[in-house]
Amino acid sequence: MNDKKLSTEPYKGVRDFYPENMAEQRYMFEVWRLTAEQFGFQEYNASVLEPAELYRHKTSTEIVNEQTYSFTDRGDRAVTLRPEMTPTVARMIAGRRRELSFPVRWYSIPNLFRYERMQRGRLREHWQLNCDIFGIDDVSADVEIILLANEIFKNFGAENGLHYEIHVSSRRLLEALYDSLTLDKEIRLGVTRLADRKNKMEVDEFKRQMQSIAGETTSVILSFLNADNINVVPETIKDTPAYTEILTLINTMTDLDCQLVFDPTIIRGFDYYTGIVFEVMDLDPENNRALLGGGRYDNLTELFGGEPIPGIGFGFGDVALRNFLISHDLMTTDITSSRLAILPTEVKHNLAGEKIAQTFRTAGISTTIDLSNKKVGKKISLASEQFIQFVLVLGDDEIKTKQYKLKNLTDGTEISGTVEELISEITK
Repeated sequence: MNDKKLSTEPYKGVRDFYPENMAEQRYMFEVWRLTAEQFGFQEYNASVLEPAELYRHKTSTEIVNEQTYSFTDRGDRAVTLRPEMTPTVARMIAGRRRELSFPVRWYSIPNLFRYERMQRGRLREHWQLNCDIFGIDDVSADVEIILLANEIFKNFGAENGLHYEIHVSSRRLLEALYDSLTLDKEIRLGVTRLADRKNKMEVDEFKRQMQSIAGETTSVILSFLNADNINVVPETIKDTPAYTEILTLINTMTDLDCQLVFDPTIIRGFDYYTGIVFEVMDLDPENNRALLGGGRYDNLTELFGGEPIPGIGFGFGDVALRNFLISHDLMTTDITSSRLAILPTEVKHNLAGEKIAQTFRTAGISTTIDLSNKKVGKKISLASEQFIQFVLVLGDDEIKTKQYKLKNLTDGTEISGTVEELISEITK
């Protein structure tokens, strides 16, 4: 008889959730859900098991080769416990592309598994909020997804610039730099991989390794990676669409009172990112790390055939969030539920709609915006189906006069006025 006692400790890198731990997790998940739904996102989920080949094409080779929990099942199939959610949601979107009405706003809170070195904020199993927008290749979707990330922190009681900062860059802008230097594919890959580790290396060692990869182009690459302002990047890339895009993003977010920090060292390790990338950084000196990260991935659905569907999203882990809330003493707050939809009559009005929507959100009125090119009547019908109480149609006249009409879908009544007057009426 074996008298050896079994350990009461969980498997290394995972957690037990006693009632007090579940109370914390339930609170975090509730704020995540309510904030995502405040922006009109719908919840989805999938199995933790995926075919291993799903991660071999576009995910970081480090994750695939060193950090996945993979095995061969009894049917001789290679299977992986999902290390991230983006390939899964891309698979699901591609599978139903003919049935879905774009744009699609989906969120999920999956548990994920990575066999990696454990440290503060990182375990081998964790839960993560994933929010994604599919079907919009306009910068307005980038604006909205970052506004959502910022709103989550606000709903936990945190303040941008005091507790955290939002750092942004652009993989498209980095590619524009490579094009201006006529770098070949192998050198581009080496520079990108090294740039992703810049802040974890000594300055001299980073320069030495970059010189060995990039040669005589090193000085230009370093001038880009060291830029602390979008206006000081190399002149050769300032006339590119990528530069215009990120400049529009930064200026629009400033107008919406959501400050961004241009940080060209934000690369994001996954191979599928194609445009704007961003991370939210904790300003606690004891926890100076990324809390949330994401970006645009416009080609990922190509893996499953058909035309690519543009997408942008982010992931926010529960371990990092819990550490953030505890270190900043932010474990309690209240948030509102969804009430209003802004309906631009044309795609060109989307950015104006985002600004108006954010004004309502700032006043405590949860607001979504329909960024699609559907007809207004269809947009109103969809808003009604989603049990949204108020709609505001936004066209040329409204933007010019700053006079808006608010329709109550519950009783059919309408009122007109400025944004401030409408806010006053809604909050009565």
